[in-house]
Amino acid sequence: MPNKRSAFRAKLAIVLLALVALAGAWFYFNCPVAKVVRAMRGQAVDAVPGSVIVNAEYQMDLKSEVGGRIIKSALDDGKPVKEGEFLVQLDPGDLKLEIEKIQSDYDALKNRLAVGSQIQLQLDSARADLANSERLLKLGSMAETDLEKQRRSVQQVEQQLKLEQVANQNEIDTYENTLKVKNRQLEKMTIKAPFDGVVSQVLARPGDLIGGGAPIATVIATSRTVVARISEENFAGIRIGQKAIVRFLTYGYETYPATVNKILPTADPATQRYEVFLKVDLPLEKLVPGLTGEVSITVGEHGNALIVPRRALFGDSLFVVKDGRVRLRKVSLGYVGLNVVEVTGGVDEGDEVITDEFDSFRAGDRVRTVPVAP
Repeated sequence: MPNKRSAFRAKLAIVLLALVALAGAWFYFNCPVAKVVRAMRGQAVDAVPGSVIVNAEYQMDLKSEVGGRIIKSALDDGKPVKEGEFLVQLDPGDLKLEIEKIQSDYDALKNRLAVGSQIQLQLDSARADLANSERLLKLGSMAETDLEKQRRSVQQVEQQLKLEQVANQNEIDTYENTLKVKNRQLEKMTIKAPFDGVVSQVLARPGDLIGGGAPIATVIATSRTVVARISEENFAGIRIGQKAIVRFLTYGYETYPATVNKILPTADPATQRYEVFLKVDLPLEKLVPGLTGEVSITVGEHGNALIVPRRALFGDSLFVVKDGRVRLRKVSLGYVGLNVVEVTGGVDEGDEVITDEFDSFRAGDRVRTVPVAP
């Protein structure tokens, strides 16, 4: 009998253990899952938060300085252009005819001047007569008063010649200056790209008659500026050269390193926020004008700090999982960065902290944990 009882008890114990194991397994696989990250030692940064926006460095309304009819255009919406590239040609026909007429008159003037001056011939003759009269005076065959009259006559002709030379030079200068002006106008009728950019809007097409100063298209520069807007209370510690981390909403949680390269000393009167320009380590094609996001500019660092993901925080608290149960912990914070925060109290190194879906948990809940990337 005793042996039978012992065998029965052993079987019963095995059955009970199996039931307990099955119950434990059922409970384990059916209890809520908590995504956790362990609190660990690392680099904590004192970071200034701000919003960012990507702008084209500048945009310009492409205009013609002179009026005319468009006869050729290389403009197209979205077309990339290079500085100096041909964009628009205005009809130069009338202006070219005008230039030809001015050039013809100028050539005729130069040909006429090449023939020689009538006044120069008069002066040569008057000087020859004066020389002959001076010889006659020495021979006593001419009065001094008559010689003086001849000298004054020569001076008058010399003055006439000088005035003619001044007038001729003025006429030459006028033609040359007019030709330069007209040729400059001709150059302006060929419109080229003022900088590397993209055509964002075309406002005039071949056949359109435009006036001087009328917009033909809008061109946006390919260069970009990334502007961070910082609140007044956080602005004092910003310096050129400081490192930063930028996150754009379009690209999710992906972050990009950046550097402060320009600081405006006054706040925007509309928002009362200061503007800081960033150089972001990101390909130009991804810096699309209009992108928005957030920035964290590093103004201080702590080494060997206890850190947890910033997303694990809700207010000044977080959830810690201990012995399979959720514990609510109030924490003291040090430096707060874009992705991680320094915890100075309330959490121990190695503690598992819940990072997502806080509304699904309450203090005391039994959960099973799944490690995720920090």
